[in-house]
Amino acid sequence: MKKKATQILKDTKQKYEASQIDEVPSSSQKSFIRSRLFKRYRSAKQPLTQCAISYLLKNNCKIPKQPEDPQKFAQRRRKSELQVKRIQEQLEARIPKGRDLTSQAWLSTLLTATSTVPKDNQEHKRWQSRLLTKPRTIPFPILFETNEDLSWSLNSKGRLCVHFNGLREHTFQIYCDQRQLPWFKRFLEDQQTKRTSKNKHSSALFTLRSARISWQEIDTKGHPWDNHCLTLSCTVDKRLWSAEGTEEVRQEKAADTAKILTRLNEKDSLSKTQVAYARRLTSTLERLESSFDRPSQPRYQGQSQIIVGLSLGWDSPLTLAIWKSDTQEILVYRSLRQLLAKDYPLFLKQRREQQKQSHQRHKAQCQGKGNQFGTSNLGQHIDRWLAKAVVKTAKQYDAGSIAIPSLDNIRDILQTEIDARAEQKIPGYVEAQKRYTKQYKKNIHKWSYGRLLDQITSKASQENLAIEKSKQPLSGTSQAKAKSVAINAYESRNIVH
Repeated sequence: MKKKATQILKDTKQKYEASQIDEVPSSSQKSFIRSRLFKRYRSAKQPLTQCAISYLLKNNCKIPKQPEDPQKFAQRRRKSELQVKRIQEQLEARIPKGRDLTSQAWLSTLLTATSTVPKDNQEHKRWQSRLLTKPRTIPFPILFETNEDLSWSLNSKGRLCVHFNGLREHTFQIYCDQRQLPWFKRFLEDQQTKRTSKNKHSSALFTLRSARISWQEIDTKGHPWDNHCLTLSCTVDKRLWSAEGTEEVRQEKAADTAKILTRLNEKDSLSKTQVAYARRLTSTLERLESSFDRPSQPRYQGQSQIIVGLSLGWDSPLTLAIWKSDTQEILVYRSLRQLLAKDYPLFLKQRREQQKQSHQRHKAQCQGKGNQFGTSNLGQHIDRWLAKAVVKTAKQYDAGSIAIPSLDNIRDILQTEIDARAEQKIPGYVEAQKRYTKQYKKNIHKWSYGRLLDQITSKASQENLAIEKSKQPLSGTSQAKAKSVAINAYESRNIVH
């Protein structure tokens, strides 16, 4: 079989070389070989050919030098099966179900559960989950994906007001604190600038990008129309706050618009729709030449050879390493405790809150009560402090970029590894495997890694710090992982260029 696999791999590589004209990265060769092997496996009729192709696919399209270990392969296969099963369950859970605003589904489930015996345990759990879930009595939020869907103005008392497309008959007054007030004033200034210039300015340079209105519960007692308030959430581009950042965004948008317009002009004939689209692009390009009058704020310029590497983990949520590429040395390491400094007790408080809520949820589940407990905003507050500390440390060492780990489905990957390890340690005993994974999870810290990385990315963009993504190894210390993230980000530059 190994001889047959070697011949198949040789033939596939020759087809790849014959189909290429220019030089391409090695990853393209691997993807070409893998797709060819899958096609040949489907069309193969001889069992020997199918076995040889399977042998190549499970060894990453290579001929391994060492003989195959059946036990390791079985564990690897089982880990993949568990991962596929978890993804299928997640996809099924993400199917939109809608909100039961009238509580009819809850009442019908209650009537069925009190008059009918469940067929099996799964049906009983489904009824119990529906009855213990607190019904949503408010509608879904309304999204406004463009900044021109909102119209800003001042009323007779000088208070900021906003109108929404589709809700023109209603006028909403803005109530906010002093920290948010400058942003809303900027939204009004941007629209006033465009109106006074008779649409010579482009809304693509508005500080406001999109908005959402939703109902927020303020009191659990009383009628729904008395204990809810209407909230407005705005998405902004913080680079557009200063003149330097606005010029950077203007050049980016102008370059993208000009590129699309060039492609349209290169075509021999255009349809009516394409002609109208090209006319709009030309008008947009002209309006982008008119910039908004905004305060000057010099942009930070760091050294490109100094990279800040970040690693995420179960035991230590965040570790920082500053690596210098020309000397191949680490300038400094920073742990989560060092980054938070005097605010580290807040992290310990957050951990205690999570453990307390986990215990309360477990007790409620055992007693068959509702187990949806609200969480404080302490985690978001810690994320902001961490992002601020990371950017401050990067500027202190004159770093040019921050490398963040690209951990796709990291929780699922680690979960499947834990499950596979539990099956290997305690084969055939499902209850003991569940206790093993549960005890392992108790020793690790739960953290919203995506939310933390979003805060770091947002804060870095304000300070003109570039963000690079690279792979983080799953083994090694947290400091070694942070260093590897920085090195991988630097090496990926060479691959791209």
